[in-house]
Amino acid sequence: MTLCTTPPERTSVTRPLDRVLGARLPDPPDALRRGPFREGSFPSPLHTERRASRVGVWLGSGFVVCFLTGLISHWVQQPPSWFVWPASPVWLYRVTQGTHVMVGLALVPLLLVKLWTVYPKLFSWPPARTPAQVVARVSVLVLVGAAVFQLLTGLLNISQWYPFGFSFRAAHYWTGWIAVGAVLTHVGAFAPQIARGLARRGTAAADGEGDGEEDGEEDGAVSRRAFVAAAVLGTGAVALTQWGQTISPLAQVSVLAPRIPGYGPQGLPVNQTGAGAGVTETAVDPAWRLVVEGPTRLELTLADLQAFPQHTERLPIACVEGWSSDADWTGPRLRDVLDAAGLDRGTVVHVESLQTGGSYRVSTVAGPHSASAKTLLALRLNGQELALDHGYPVRLIAPNRPGAMQTKWLARIAPGAAGVGS
Repeated sequence: MTLCTTPPERTSVTRPLDRVLGARLPDPPDALRRGPFREGSFPSPLHTERRASRVGVWLGSGFVVCFLTGLISHWVQQPPSWFVWPASPVWLYRVTQGTHVMVGLALVPLLLVKLWTVYPKLFSWPPARTPAQVVARVSVLVLVGAAVFQLLTGLLNISQWYPFGFSFRAAHYWTGWIAVGAVLTHVGAFAPQIARGLARRGTAAADGEGDGEEDGEEDGAVSRRAFVAAAVLGTGAVALTQWGQTISPLAQVSVLAPRIPGYGPQGLPVNQTGAGAGVTETAVDPAWRLVVEGPTRLELTLADLQAFPQHTERLPIACVEGWSSDADWTGPRLRDVLDAAGLDRGTVVHVESLQTGGSYRVSTVAGPHSASAKTLLALRLNGQELALDHGYPVRLIAPNRPGAMQTKWLARIAPGAAGVGS
């Protein structure tokens, strides 16, 4: 017995919307169909749903990884009230941010491959048959624009070049949400084509898209295998030639890496120098004191800090640009200094630098980090007194934090609410 069901009726709101979005638009005059709009203008068998769908899966997966790891980095630096970032494992931020930058750079050639496979769709005829197709095509423009913006500004950031007049961090964060929304819209709008492309096998007969797809029999066409090999090699080459900034054994081949672990003063790279921060005089002034606010206010000289029990921890500097490097840091524990000032262990504190400007002149040390035995007020680096460029006379070094928040040239420590001053 066959059961027949009647689909639910469309509501009074959706019926007019369906009629509007599904209305047939008039075709443009055939006289306008010139150049790339002519039939057969793109004979390559590689401009197919199958190719576009498979590249799209890898590209979309990469964007999800970049979005999630970027979200973590943003929340670590500007934490919502509910967000807690742990002090251990000490390498966690190094992994998440290194992955964010590495995958982001590897997506550059993959995005170019994706755009190459689908760009003939820009010249389909007629350009749009219904208003719904107009909306879908606009969503593609938003997706491509957001993707290019994210990758381009990300490249500029790791090179520390900011020719634009807006905050990179805010723009990158909000455009990330736009990109994810555009990806979801794109997947919804083109779900039938994507599913059809993923279901097809790697033969011309199965694809139903003309002869010669498998072997590139068109005059001058690139074979499918050569196309896939070029895409894989291009993506792999970009990854290999910059991953050494996080994975030390690859340092010698990382020609695209802006920072190489082990290179710099005292064997550690430097982003912000003492001269750039304007502290070349104040940091070496004999009158310098580290002020610690609390029930017992402290004004500590360098000798006072050296009188505290000294501890050595091997911790990485992990910067938002993707590079990271391990080093041995020596100094008193932050929690011991807070105890001496009469502050409870795990108190949220703000640390302020001698530098007078910059987004990271002040950073917040949350409870898990201020209570950690691995959080130091570092006086020595790799067995030597801190170089000025590394934060002399004293800097903060805490586990599992971005390098930008490992404040150098400390001047003041004060208790405060979480999320303020970071």
